[in-house]
Amino acid sequence: MIRLSCHGAAKQVTGSCHLIETEQAHVLVDCGLFQGGHELAEENAQDFGFDPARIDVLLLTHAHLDHCGRIPLLVKRGFRGRILCTAPTRELARLVLVDAAGLQEEDARRAARHMRHRDEPPPQPLYTLADAFHSLDFFDSAAAYGEPIDVAAGVRATFCNAGHILGSASILLELRDGDDRRTVYFSGDIGNPGRPLLDDPQPPPVPPDYVVMETTYGDRDHRPWAASVDELIAAIATTHARGGNVIIPTFALERAQEVLYTLSLGMDQGRLPRHLTTFLDSPMAISATEIFTRYPDALRHSFAQRLQSNDPFALPGLHMTRDAADSMAINTIRGGAVIMAGSGMASGGRVRHHLRHNLSNAAASVIFVGYAAEGTLARLIIDGARHVRLFDEDIQVRAQIHTINGFSAHAGQSELLAWLARCGKPRKVFLVHGDDDRGMRVFSEQLQQRGVPWQIPGMGEPILLR
Repeated sequence: MIRLSCHGAAKQVTGSCHLIETEQAHVLVDCGLFQGGHELAEENAQDFGFDPARIDVLLLTHAHLDHCGRIPLLVKRGFRGRILCTAPTRELARLVLVDAAGLQEEDARRAARHMRHRDEPPPQPLYTLADAFHSLDFFDSAAAYGEPIDVAAGVRATFCNAGHILGSASILLELRDGDDRRTVYFSGDIGNPGRPLLDDPQPPPVPPDYVVMETTYGDRDHRPWAASVDELIAAIATTHARGGNVIIPTFALERAQEVLYTLSLGMDQGRLPRHLTTFLDSPMAISATEIFTRYPDALRHSFAQRLQSNDPFALPGLHMTRDAADSMAINTIRGGAVIMAGSGMASGGRVRHHLRHNLSNAAASVIFVGYAAEGTLARLIIDGARHVRLFDEDIQVRAQIHTINGFSAHAGQSELLAWLARCGKPRKVFLVHGDDDRGMRVFSEQLQQRGVPWQIPGMGEPILLR
């Protein structure tokens, strides 16, 4: 018996967590955090839907929070197996998990202060910094792209470059259970091909029997990269000319580095001032940028060469602000600066302070260059909210709002279909990591037209791979 069940990203985008069970082994692929509204935050604290103590190995596709963010909780609840991933993912996951734990502790302290006069127990963080550091002890030797690894009894895994973020992988599982033989290819998050920093996504080394596939943008394509770069440079130049600040809610992994690269292109083209005042106001993004420079072999060859000759991460007017006091000082600047800060969905972090000081300024611009989940502040602003609540204040939205989706690290519909075509003719494709009423449904119609068998698993639904 070989069984698949999805315990996250099932009929929703976040919380990726997929379990393969055989008579000999229990293998988990990803263990991510649900992100979005309050209901999803509560879902993070619920049972996993399986016993963490029975998991032999966790295979991590990449270091985004919605793929690794519940690992400390998994360990806290009894997991004692190995965690395998690529070397860059291991470094980036350390950043992400420690940062997430710190934010949760801070949020719990803030909520406790607000509840101090109520007769109820104070809220507790999902996990603490101590939990996060403890979970890092379970990360084992790094996986290399294209090299099969025996990870559990009857289970061999091969990591393939997913082209999504630094170190990201799709994972082929070769499963043996008695006389049963199956291959399952977990896409992880599939990268948007043709971007300058990373190589394009790789196909599996052999055509798999089954594919577990993300569908984040299964309903649409992105704007071309060149057009998106042009739009971002133009939006920054226009805002700078009218004397406003540019606020860019920025994901620390990949997006921050791509925006820095775009700024350097704008300067090289003479469209942006060479000494444009720019702040990378995110300790995690700063550290992630340093990690990028340590793994040239994981980057597109042309970009790795540029790092050596004309480093796009070393802009003349760039200030990297780690200290909170330096971050606060940025808000004394009334115009002429580009401020990149996390979080990308504006659901927490320093960017909320910068939005508080700039959203009501008609000369300013807010530029979103990534996915915004339902229920997040980013989604509210993108959807046209004229007023938002920030730090118990009602803030009027008067700044210019730009949404540039060509920077997405996810493949669009056409690229997803092309990626799947390179997987041969699987017996069935399981669609995950997408909006049930948009991405998944539209993409399933595309598969139907092509005669590809598909299924959209429910949360925890057991599926026998016959």
